[in-house]
Amino acid sequence: MNTFGHLFRVTTFGESHGPAIGCVIDGCPPGIAICAEEFARDLDRRATGKTRHTSARREADEVEILSGVYEGLTTGTPIALLVRNTDQRSKDYGTIARQFRPGHADYAYWHKYGLRDPRGGGRSSARETTMRVAAAVIAKKWLAQRHGVTVRGCMTQIGDVVPRGHDWSVVEDNPFFWPCAAQVPELESYMDALRKSGDSVGAKLVAVADGVPPGWGEPVYGKLDGELAAAMMSINAVKGVEIGDGFASVAQKGTQHRDVMTPGGFLSNHAGGVLGGISTGQQVLVSVAFKPTSSLRLAVEGVDVDGNVVDIVTTGRHDPCVGIRATPICEAMLALVLMDQALRHRAQCGDVGAVSPRIPG
Repeated sequence: MNTFGHLFRVTTFGESHGPAIGCVIDGCPPGIAICAEEFARDLDRRATGKTRHTSARREADEVEILSGVYEGLTTGTPIALLVRNTDQRSKDYGTIARQFRPGHADYAYWHKYGLRDPRGGGRSSARETTMRVAAAVIAKKWLAQRHGVTVRGCMTQIGDVVPRGHDWSVVEDNPFFWPCAAQVPELESYMDALRKSGDSVGAKLVAVADGVPPGWGEPVYGKLDGELAAAMMSINAVKGVEIGDGFASVAQKGTQHRDVMTPGGFLSNHAGGVLGGISTGQQVLVSVAFKPTSSLRLAVEGVDVDGNVVDIVTTGRHDPCVGIRATPICEAMLALVLMDQALRHRAQCGDVGAVSPRIPG
């Protein structure tokens, strides 16, 4: 499955070190104004090589619109987007072409397909997420214009470091998407030491959507929170997803966790904006946990394709923490799920209209 979504469908293709990566977006409504330049901001936010804290690989990430747009407007036909790879360095992977890197997808891919592309992880590379971010540029624009929905995200933990405050206005002003400006120098030192040691660390991010109306989602198999969890888990290196309070709900009493409703609004949002698989009109909140990067230059004993014990050292350009540039990716998956759900709601329940009472989120 390389296609995501039901009505708003995104199919991605390409490998980390192939000539190009791309996607085809099917089911996009016609009449959305879009041009190639509009993809630049979010792709730049996701890109490597911007700071010393990410992989040194530098890609132009210039989007070519091949179809589905005429005179600046989407036509309702499939939109094909292409990004050419310009900074591959495949020779870095020559020594591990017949080895299985621990914690990586090498061994699983080998048993799935009987062969694999070792260059940068091939299809399992985070390079693939570039096209998810590109597709979500269209989704974010439509959601904002049609429903007033805004999507944003930030990092809420790296290693054992957590924010000492939360200010959305500073998130875009530092390379970590960190919500506490006073801690950025601390994170710089933390990452410098980590990179020097050759090790890596995990991270936790949050993505939120404001302005989501009540009613999006399905009651059983198409639950909004279920599809959000699946979408986030489809991102490389993700090992955990929480909706609202998530696992913290285990320690809460029912009297604390229930989100009491009043005519003036909800008194809390422990559920993360979803009840019974359907949006409540509150902020939709998803937290995502990323594992530490598995490609390390520190030697470790492993196994090759012949079953022999070998010393494995991963060279090349890698992120000491993949979570550093994952904020726009999590935002993208949240936006793609919401647009798909919005179109599905319109298709089935568009005639329902406004229902009272409408409790403020």
